[in-house]
Amino acid sequence: MNILAQSAAILTVTAGIALADGAITVQLPDVSGLSDTEAKSLIAELANVNVITSNCPDYAISDGEWTLITGTGDRLAAQLGMDAAEYDRSYYGPAFKLLDDPGACDRIGPTAKPMIQRLIGMGGDTKALTQSQ
Repeated sequence: MNILAQSAAILTVTAGIALADGAITVQLPDVSGLSDTEAKSLIAELANVNVITSNCPDYAISDGEWTLITGTGDRLAAQLGMDAAEYDRSYYGPAFKLLDDPGACDRIGPTAKPMIQRLIGMGGDTKALTQSQ
């Protein structure tokens, strides 16, 4: 999913589920209890992990995992009152600059699975929801 489509997904996360570029929906974690500082820290981590797992083949993730990460980031952006442009500028701009660092894949890639487990622990999931949910 490109950044424009990803940013547009902000509107799809208010019900607690996220849609991956028309492919699958997953349950998102409840992030409403996070302080602004915690939300900003998590959204930065999510953007970094998203860029690295999308661009470093050794750290590729499943569609469900990707949807959980991006949907949670979109939910946090909405919670923080960010529009798509601010979200991209503040978090994805710096995340894409990581690709200029040859060590970024091996430094950030291993944090993806623990991040996904953290989001699952917060009530999210990587399994596709059925249409009836």
